[in-house]
Amino acid sequence: MTSSDIITTDEAFMAKALDLAEKALGQGEFPVGCVIANTKAVVARGYRLGTSSGAGNEIDHAEMNALRELSSNRDVSERSELTVYSTLEPCLMCYSAILLSGITRIVYAYEDVMGGGTNLDRSGLPSLYREARLSVVSGVLRKESLLLFKRFFSDPNTVYWTHSPLSRHALSQHG
Repeated sequence: MTSSDIITTDEAFMAKALDLAEKALGQGEFPVGCVIANTKAVVARGYRLGTSSGAGNEIDHAEMNALRELSSNRDVSERSELTVYSTLEPCLMCYSAILLSGITRIVYAYEDVMGGGTNLDRSGLPSLYREARLSVVSGVLRKESLLLFKRFFSDPNTVYWTHSPLSRHALSQHG
């Protein structure tokens, strides 16, 4: 690793996730990108797949694709030192998978008003979920993520989630 590969701020890691969201958008996909990083470098990445046809593959979320890549990365031994950076608040599926993976920190850019899982009250859940340590930071490069969602939902060819609360929320935001 060279000194130019070393990243040390939440904003810099989120910028990497935003690059992936831009890549997804360029392919007609829902613009969500995710990187998983230790304190110095990205160790896994993913972006949203399966939405360009409008059918809505609800499994290939950016976080799930990044976690899939992480599972094959043999160089990562201590997951409790990792952070998930996602351009959209993780949904319940992704949130649960992050908890189960042993990652202890999530940083996201834009709130998911219709399906975000980070405010879930875990007190009534089984101990596997309830006792997992996790900290959440929201709003990092929110404006940049919002602009991607506005571009996505403003495209007349977009079918995926076009009449959803998330679409209405994004399109009503200033920025």
